[in-house]
Amino acid sequence: VQLQASGGGLVQAGGSLRLSCASSERRFGGLAVGWFRQGPGNDREFVAGINWSGEFTGYADSVKGRVTISRDNAKNTAYLDMNSLKPEDTAVYYCAAATSTPGWVIKETLYDYWGQGTLVTVSS
Repeated sequence: VQLQASGGGLVQAGGSLRLSCASSERRFGGLAVGWFRQGPGNDREFVAGINWSGEFTGYADSVKGRVTISRDNAKNTAYLDMNSLKPEDTAVYYCAAATSTPGWVIKETLYDYWGQGTLVTVSS
């Protein structure tokens, strides 16, 4: 499954962005999706996850209340809406898809497919 992440850019602190993760394959609708990020000098970390139907979601504590993950399986696309952005949210954001679970997934190694990343830069 190929994933294409997009929507990154430069935004001022307090601003908002919507990231998209699109696939051309219908089976995307049966996969759990996650968003991860890797900031300068940091390891890649989990941001948010959503199960195949969109019914269940989970978030890292660092973004809870500011970020919403969603999906539209008719469009084979998942989204990450980010509000109240902070300079520490600056990172390359990756989407990933997992085949092995009906729920949402935190563990990076359980994801089977990865997008190429989209850069989010938050200026202070």
